[in-house]
Amino acid sequence: MYLNSHTYYSLNYGVLSEMELLELAVKCGVDALALTDINNSSAGMNFVRLAKEQGIRSILGIDFRNGNVQEFVGLAQNNEGFRELNAFLSQHLHKGTLIPSMAPVFENVHVIYPFEKVQEEERTDFRAYEYIGVSVEELRKLRFSRYRDYTDKLVLLQPVTFRNKKDFNTHRLLRAIGLNTLLSKLPQSEEGRATDTMRYMDTLKKTLADVPHIWENTRRLMDSCTIAFGFGTERVSQNQSRFLESKQTDVERLRELALEGLPRRYAHPTEQVKERMLRELGIIEELDFVSYFLINHDIVSYARFKGYPYVGRGSGANSLVAYLIGITDVDPMELDLYFERFINPFRASPPDFDIDFSTWDRDDVTAYIFERFEHVALLGTYNTFKYRAAVRELGKVFGLPTEEIDKLSAGRYEQGTLDELARLVLKYATYIHGMPNYISVHSSGILILDRSQHYYSATNLPPKGFPTVQFDMIIAEDVGLFKFDILGQRGLAKIKEAVEVIKKNQPDAPLLDIKSVEVMKQDANINRLLSEGRAIGAYYVESPAMRGLMKKLRTDDYLGLVAASSVIRPGVSSSGMKDEYIRREREPERRKEANPALLEIMPETHGIMVYQEDVLKVAHLFAGLDLGEADVLRRGMSGKFRSREEFQIVKLKFFDNCKQRGHDATLTQMVWEQIESFAGYAFAKGHSASYAVESYQSLYLKCYFPLEFMVAVLNNGGGFYDTELYVHEAKMWGGVIHPPCINRSDHVNTIYGKHIYLGLGQLRSLERLVIQRILNERQLYGKFRDFDDFIDRVPIAIEQLTILVRIDAFRGFGVPKKQLLWQALFKTKSHRKDTVQKLLFKPNHRHFTLPQLPSHPIEDAYDQLELLGFPLFGYYELMDTKIKSRLNANDFGAHADQKIWIYGSMVHTRLNTTSKGDTMRFTTMLDLKGHFFDCVHFPQTMAATPIHGKGIYLCHGTVTEEFGHYSLEVVMTLKQPLKPDPRQEGKTPAKLA
Repeated sequence: MYLNSHTYYSLNYGVLSEMELLELAVKCGVDALALTDINNSSAGMNFVRLAKEQGIRSILGIDFRNGNVQEFVGLAQNNEGFRELNAFLSQHLHKGTLIPSMAPVFENVHVIYPFEKVQEEERTDFRAYEYIGVSVEELRKLRFSRYRDYTDKLVLLQPVTFRNKKDFNTHRLLRAIGLNTLLSKLPQSEEGRATDTMRYMDTLKKTLADVPHIWENTRRLMDSCTIAFGFGTERVSQNQSRFLESKQTDVERLRELALEGLPRRYAHPTEQVKERMLRELGIIEELDFVSYFLINHDIVSYARFKGYPYVGRGSGANSLVAYLIGITDVDPMELDLYFERFINPFRASPPDFDIDFSTWDRDDVTAYIFERFEHVALLGTYNTFKYRAAVRELGKVFGLPTEEIDKLSAGRYEQGTLDELARLVLKYATYIHGMPNYISVHSSGILILDRSQHYYSATNLPPKGFPTVQFDMIIAEDVGLFKFDILGQRGLAKIKEAVEVIKKNQPDAPLLDIKSVEVMKQDANINRLLSEGRAIGAYYVESPAMRGLMKKLRTDDYLGLVAASSVIRPGVSSSGMKDEYIRREREPERRKEANPALLEIMPETHGIMVYQEDVLKVAHLFAGLDLGEADVLRRGMSGKFRSREEFQIVKLKFFDNCKQRGHDATLTQMVWEQIESFAGYAFAKGHSASYAVESYQSLYLKCYFPLEFMVAVLNNGGGFYDTELYVHEAKMWGGVIHPPCINRSDHVNTIYGKHIYLGLGQLRSLERLVIQRILNERQLYGKFRDFDDFIDRVPIAIEQLTILVRIDAFRGFGVPKKQLLWQALFKTKSHRKDTVQKLLFKPNHRHFTLPQLPSHPIEDAYDQLELLGFPLFGYYELMDTKIKSRLNANDFGAHADQKIWIYGSMVHTRLNTTSKGDTMRFTTMLDLKGHFFDCVHFPQTMAATPIHGKGIYLCHGTVTEEFGHYSLEVVMTLKQPLKPDPRQEGKTPAKLA
């Protein structure tokens, strides 16, 4: 009997989850319930799924409102009606227009107008499917209204939003947050009513005893509504089911593509390759995934046509067919990739194809997909209230001072000292924590469907202009909506730009086709960069942890890099198996300690689970689970389904089967704990292999074209480290770095031979418009001849001109910076530019004779530090103390287990929490020669080893060695002073080192 129920997907209004609403309905004896969130249908499909489990018949609709003014409620008579409602709402959400007071013409929808609105507008004409909705409170008013005689049109429209006073108070706070107002100033018109609650069905029937026609009309209306989505065993794929005119044509096309790709990938394909290709094609057809493959092939074909680099990864990289038709560049035969991880007869969902594009190309590929296919939408995701954010928002609506809000959100308080308002903030923050705050866009998911996305929800239109559904990937998969993952990453952008920079800077250089990965894998010079950890700038292998791991594993080939890419993941690391894997990799004798059963299943990884495939193999071959049950474990590892009943059932069967097979209970428990440690972190082997392919492409460019590659890295936002480190790396490879130059620099960084000119865009405070004016003027009318010529041609404020002078951008004109600063002041005051209109006549410039103004290179360093964020001189050249130790990272081997003093220029630092809850730190430094070394700060030494930003630290500690990789266990750090800026100190410092 409840036609107007809300969950917390009525954003900043509702307070109940779908399950809480249904539990309330069960408690009140409700057997059918309509969900009608406000201008939102996010919860619809999950509500249907959960309602069936609770034995409640579900009805879906939408509560259409302008602000808090209810215009009407639409109830879907069937799935087609739900589509109509979603399409209507989407039009208004996309355009930002108001909901009309009159509903449009619907064919499969019941429309209910609120009684007060009908009375206010004095409506008398109603379509057959339109009704007047009366709440319990409004029954009194109905008796004195002309509408009491509309007996066939009256239904009960009792809003259900709250369970109790706490819910109502939470609702008021959410309304204040949503309207960005103080709670004390929240208008009552913007709130729901405290009586918007659910009554017991017996009580409700007694309340309507005097108006039985309302009860009957409502019951009849609800009985006419049905909604159905397939879940679980009833689920069927909703994706576009065919690519060409028929499924049979699709099958033939996929087979043609695979056969065409066979000689391209294998000059002499073996019978094993041919057999696997045919087997895969058969299973792909049997499971009806043919169109899924063809659509992905179409997307990457467009990318190839446009010259966009891409990487196909995910579990789909385990597929030979995907390799043959060009979706991936990972050879599953070479890597012995487990086919059943990718696809098996028990698998109900398609494999994952995560296709990475350059950050600059991704939007165009996305636009192509929306143009190419008919029913396309981006997948949504919800940003929920985090506890700290909830505290901050509630602090604002309660009107607390900023200082107190900061204190509460940071947890810097004692419970006994809090006043009543502060306690309320903390109390209600726990209620709001986890509620959806606003809808966003999934990082990569795109839906390509057989029918309109509005069959499943309404759509929003985010800034990029692509319709986005109002639900997330979990419920999407539950109902058979499988996403295509189109991602953007800077690694590919670096590769693409590096190739372009090389062609421009070294047009005659023998540049290898970037797709020639097989040649790169065999290159000893590239592999040496891996084993020595000299991979700065290369995708996925440049972090301190990854470089250290590659040294420990002595990684010097493709297969070793594939393993390292997965071993580094927290799943392997947290289980303690990373160190054991390293030992078994370095010490063949130690492999004999592996359990024979596990070693037989995973010989390549020495009996240790490293990849997601290993979990499937162990579940299937060690525990005797069938592939369908093993696939449940695979999905459980993502964390999405860990609470689902099916996962728990499989877990019990895992232990029962191991017991029946005679496995030792301790061994079984150990194996299960390893499986559990993979949750949310494990990589499929094909995924690691795809990353490794991209790493090799980056390493090839780094090895043979290091300067052009570093320019591309800088121009695409760097990577793991700050810009400063990549500039340093370019120097280490022979580059000559120049500050921005008015005649040689572009917006981005440029290279001429070995000379790298930092871009004007590197200047922190230089406005984009000024940069554009400079570049346009230079392109149209040539280089600037002198400072006066620049002043005449570029409209620029004195503040912006000063930035260019201080960074020495006019150094090519042979005038010292300090003289130019004085000239800039005189010339801009006498010749102001308030318009971009060009002057008809060249003005006469006055010239002044200035005294010789002293300058010092350290002044340049401080200007660079302020304007670029780092000095081009390097911190060691600025250090204002005498060098007391000349030890470098290369000396660690000779001082193992000894205490040493060493200088380090801080590159990167991060804090880590130990298993006991203590804080420790890891820091990466550069030695006097510019080489890396790592420092470990254990909890007991944290106070004596502070790290306060960039600069030089004198470090004292013990050199330690682990698997051939050296680091410094520090017990003391002393930050070294820099030479003072003479302009601040009034004196000339010592010469630069």
